[in-house]
Amino acid sequence: MTSAIRPQHHPEQLPRRMIVIDGIDGSGKGVQSRHLLQAFIDAGESTILTREPGGSPAAEDIRQLLVKGDPDKWDAMTELLLMYASRRTHLRDTIWPALAAGKWVISDRYADSSRAFQGIAGKLGLQTVEQVHRLVVGDFEPALVIILDLPETIALERTRARGDDEDRFENKGGDYHARVRAAFRQIAATDPTLYRVIDANREISEVNADITQTINTHFELQLKALQGSR
Repeated sequence: MTSAIRPQHHPEQLPRRMIVIDGIDGSGKGVQSRHLLQAFIDAGESTILTREPGGSPAAEDIRQLLVKGDPDKWDAMTELLLMYASRRTHLRDTIWPALAAGKWVISDRYADSSRAFQGIAGKLGLQTVEQVHRLVVGDFEPALVIILDLPETIALERTRARGDDEDRFENKGGDYHARVRAAFRQIAATDPTLYRVIDANREISEVNADITQTINTHFELQLKALQGSR
């Protein structure tokens, strides 16, 4: 008898076409992700841009719980569980169907944010995060993770300049974000084939050029870098 709960996709069999742009808040992930999407579209590649937390209607509902309000309203474990509830529906409803359809997926944040924010900066420990990750995600991994790195003091200045109400994590303070930055660098050092760290404390076009070159080399593509600093 066929199981009624058999998953629609087998993640381990999906094309390796997911690229993640990650890093501390204010590192320019959103801007660089949008420019990268345009480069893929200009090259004639079918591509979607998504984000975490969020990326599907149900996951966006959970995002509102995480990114708004008092920084102490959730502890690190509650944050982690909410993040993985969001991540599971994001994968199920957005990422896995796109990959199954042969599309490229660019994601502004993914699982390394949970490792950095809750696992290391939040002091849950990477082992705890990995236990939840294996249960929720299994063996599925992106093809490439680009970490945008810059001093947390500059990053926090950028986030404050945005002036939106999605500032719960930013309000955890400079020491917390210093731990987050160090955590991303620690994670990236574990697997140089999966991770690339790029200096984000430069002009937008310079950062974009490095990202584009990294992706072209990794996937043997011919994407064109952004011209100028728009």
